[in-house]
Amino acid sequence: MKGTIREYAIAGSDAGPYGITTGKDGALWYTEQKGNRIGRITGKGEMKSFPIPTPDAGAMTIVSDQSGDLWFTEYKANKIGRMSMNGLFAEYELPSANSSPYGITEGPDGAIWFTEMNSGRIGRITKSGEITEFDLPNPKAFPSFIIQGADGALWFTQNQYNKIGRITTEGEVKEYPIPTPNSGPVGITSGPDGALWFVQITGNKVGRITTSGEMKEYTIPTPGARPHAIVSGKKGDLWFTEWGANQIGRITTEGVITEYEIPTKNAEPHGIAVCAEGNVWFAEECDQIACLLFSE
Repeated sequence: MKGTIREYAIAGSDAGPYGITTGKDGALWYTEQKGNRIGRITGKGEMKSFPIPTPDAGAMTIVSDQSGDLWFTEYKANKIGRMSMNGLFAEYELPSANSSPYGITEGPDGAIWFTEMNSGRIGRITKSGEITEFDLPNPKAFPSFIIQGADGALWFTQNQYNKIGRITTEGEVKEYPIPTPNSGPVGITSGPDGALWFVQITGNKVGRITTSGEMKEYTIPTPGARPHAIVSGKKGDLWFTEWGANQIGRITTEGVITEYEIPTKNAEPHGIAVCAEGNVWFAEECDQIACLLFSE
């Protein structure tokens, strides 16, 4: 599969785009960690941005819910943010101080689920803003990304605990150790095969875990790739960012990996998403949003 990468510069300097998601409107929506905005980009590269009400909120990851609203974590402000597609904001402060919300996803119960890195908890917020927090066995686990699994539970990475976690909508937690020591799991997604796929930023591997807990690992060809985020593609594959190698990676469900070099050096790719057309979009912390277009 051949691909061409197009990059689009964000107006103004020091935007620091980080998380990205596909919106219900077909556009891509992203967080500006440094610029303190939520951005929108169309398939043609047209951009618009919306300032976040709280200064220096530290917006990290973002998700579009079934109604089309955008939900995002405010790592520095200790809040969960919500924005309609026409730019109306609501912000919800977390009960625990300095909890550092990070990963975010929509759950099978219609609520939004998120990780709290510093407090070692998993959080849940209803569409009306009611927040519940669930303690993890290890308060220093550093829970990172979170996603809904095919089994109706929420699955998350524990970056400093070297485990994959599972939490039911009732708050029951189960954990699965990763074979590679100190692997530093970060991104996780629900794969086209019904398993959960995750990346190891220090282990330099892509992992796969079934909903019954069976785990496999695949080594990334480029040493020191430092994979960060991962998402399912449209052709039975998965895509991930390689922050350390300045590349985008593709892995099939059989574990075959292909890598694509990013034109801009030191682009620092982080969040990644796939649009309806199957093109791969990703946020480059060097103040660009990029798209990997394909030709067979």
